[in-house]
Amino acid sequence: MTSFTLADGIRLRSLLTKQVQELEQEMLRVAFTLSEKGQALPEQRRSVDDVDSDIKMIRQDIMLLDRLIYKANLATAIDYQGEQIPLVEAIEYAMQLRAQAKLYKQLGASPKEQPEYGYGEAAAYMRVARFDPEEYREKALQYERNANKVSGLVNAKNYQVELEFDASRYE
Repeated sequence: MTSFTLADGIRLRSLLTKQVQELEQEMLRVAFTLSEKGQALPEQRRSVDDVDSDIKMIRQDIMLLDRLIYKANLATAIDYQGEQIPLVEAIEYAMQLRAQAKLYKQLGASPKEQPEYGYGEAAAYMRVARFDPEEYREKALQYERNANKVSGLVNAKNYQVELEFDASRYE
């Protein structure tokens, strides 16, 4: 059994998922042949069963990789702001920080006050922000920096953690 980094495991899992999709397409191609009635079917390099076997083998490896990746993500932590955070939580935390940064960017890009049209002919309506857009623009930048920091720590850890997996079939 060979070992490689968690980052390589994540990358391999993605490649295997793509390979399964390609094999599913191949299965559909080899499943049917157009032939003149009464004529012998042309020879095929691979049968439906051959492709099905390959798909099943790769899916087994994907499930094993999933288990190893999940286990590593639970057992491994990053140090962020003096706190040990498991990778699984750090990944989610980075996504939440990015979502919050996106919302704050929208608020930060808003004008403090702008005219609104179409509500009436006699009265002028104004859309007024009940917050300071500049404050939210700055918050967005800070949340983005924090998300990038957490993501960087996770990525660095992904190259330190080793997974025991035989990837020789895919090299």
